[in-house]
Amino acid sequence: MPRIKLQRFAENAERNDIVEPGKATYEQLSGRWHQEFFHNHHPLTLEVGCGKGEYTVGLAARYPERNYLGLDIKGERIWRGSKRAEALGLTNVGFVRMRAHDLLQHFAPHELDEIWITFPDPRPRDRDIKRRLTSPRFLELYRQLLRPGGLVHLKTDNEGLFDYTLEVLAERPGTTILAQTKDLYATPELLPHAEDIETNFESKYRAQGVPIKYVQFRLS
Repeated sequence: MPRIKLQRFAENAERNDIVEPGKATYEQLSGRWHQEFFHNHHPLTLEVGCGKGEYTVGLAARYPERNYLGLDIKGERIWRGSKRAEALGLTNVGFVRMRAHDLLQHFAPHELDEIWITFPDPRPRDRDIKRRLTSPRFLELYRQLLRPGGLVHLKTDNEGLFDYTLEVLAERPGTTILAQTKDLYATPELLPHAEDIETNFESKYRAQGVPIKYVQFRLS
């Protein structure tokens, strides 16, 4: 492993805003994120697959009255997010290194107020359908973790994933789609709903002329 990665992993182990395997907090925060991690009871938003944390940190900077967590499996990615938050002096943001399918092990029912899924791996092969972050099994996880009325947002460049998501939502009883578009930046009235914060991926796709897709929904 390159030396710089080892150095960053060592830094992660010392950073209070990162929760990861090997730390005592990793197994102890379910149902206690407000009290033990953020030390307040502000609404809690989770970004699933946060990458380098641009969106998590951008939201935290914009809404200091809310708490934000970025989830990713890659330690180097959340190191970058943590450093970005530190540079901005933010105290309402943290990062957790774990796999999305382990959400129920680390969050209690109704502990989350909002979930963001920003530019996830579209998993285009049929054999990977269950790994898509908007597949029925993940939507059921989100439903259990969100408070009643909690929101889910998806932003993606991938039309196949977007169409798949709409199909899954249409088949799920009690789901309410609140906003949707296949070209977010050609639908300016939806930009406030989608939070016009650009990730590195989003900027790249827009420069290539790829429309950004967005949907906001509630799970009953």
